[in-house]
Amino acid sequence: MFAMIFLWLALLLLGMGVAFTLGISAMIQLWSDGTPLAVMAQRMTKSISDSFPLLAVPFFIFAGNLMNAGGITERVFVFARSLVGHFRGGLAHVNVVASIIFSGMSGSALADAGGLGNMEIRAMRKAGYTDGFAGAVTASSSVIGPLIPPSIPMVIYGVLADASIGRLFLGGVVPGLLTAVALMILIGIVARRRNFPRDDVPTLGHVCRSFLRAVLPLLTPAIIIAGIVGGLFSPTEAAVGASAYAIVLSMLVYREIGFRELYDVILDTIRTTAMVCFIVATASVFAWVLAAHEAPKNLSIWLTSLTENPLLLLLIINLFLFIAGFFVEGLAIMILAVPALAPTVAAVGIDPVHFGVVFIFNLMIGLMTPPMGIGLFVISGVSGISLSVLTRAILPFLIPLIVVLLLLIFFPTLVTFLPDLLLGKAGA
Repeated sequence: MFAMIFLWLALLLLGMGVAFTLGISAMIQLWSDGTPLAVMAQRMTKSISDSFPLLAVPFFIFAGNLMNAGGITERVFVFARSLVGHFRGGLAHVNVVASIIFSGMSGSALADAGGLGNMEIRAMRKAGYTDGFAGAVTASSSVIGPLIPPSIPMVIYGVLADASIGRLFLGGVVPGLLTAVALMILIGIVARRRNFPRDDVPTLGHVCRSFLRAVLPLLTPAIIIAGIVGGLFSPTEAAVGASAYAIVLSMLVYREIGFRELYDVILDTIRTTAMVCFIVATASVFAWVLAAHEAPKNLSIWLTSLTENPLLLLLIINLFLFIAGFFVEGLAIMILAVPALAPTVAAVGIDPVHFGVVFIFNLMIGLMTPPMGIGLFVISGVSGISLSVLTRAILPFLIPLIVVLLLLIFFPTLVTFLPDLLLGKAGA
């Protein structure tokens, strides 16, 4: 087992793709154990074919891609600018507010970074902001994407931990808004020191017009949350509904895309979904091999030997997750760690929804931390900003994110308040 883990880490350091490192390491371990390699194919297929909630992932990806291609991001950006563009450092604040709005449509940090990111950075450059600051604001604000529902990582976590996806969706709302406030406080401080520009105060008529142009996309998260809370549909069915709604908006209402563009969106969705499913499949085999060697049980014994205090245990786990996020892709960490950690945290009385939101938030910070932060690569790719510039500029923005993470750890009600209010206490 230790040889498998060592090989996996070695392949990661050599720059091999995450899915291949997991699959090759697991395959070699199975071969050395004398297990038929056909088992690997069976486990990979089973991991992605036997889960109805996992069907939500491609549909949320599809909805986010449609929003990007259908001119909806521009409407969101203009509306956000009418709300906060007149603050000092206005476009940086717009960046954060637009991420709040768009997160209710895409459910993905990378969709936020890749979709809104190019438009936001281009506008900030034109207004005189430095490349580093514009890229860092865009990267850090995209963390909000998987917190405010819908959320692709929450769907995957809910499947792995057998937790309520509806409660996870609601549990992410307050942390998402808290993250936005923390980032805007830092932006306000920096903007005053550097005397960043701001827009003129908009008229009420301009705000109303920009709202009316964006009102239909703004209804997306409201429809999803209301439907789940009201018991009208499951999160998976909500994903299908969000996709259908995005098609109606993009093709029939705004008429920004035709069948040719829809075909391109479908192909892009297939590519992204295939990548996600490949990682899920290989990581599931890797986790299954670890379980066969009783690694989760040994990890649980080791963690509880350190402490059975829920708060201390949560701090220890998050420290390990934070360090792992520097080097390993977040989805791989989730698939490997959740099955091992979920029973342990439940045994010491940590609410699974609280742990899930904190876990996901920590992994999203990892998307923005060098040297392996995928979010930084996406921002660099869409904007042309060098990774070295982004790496230096992102460091101050990690401070408010870490502060919010600690608040969520020490005050669980920030996560559990809204699910308990709207859905009742878990187990009640």
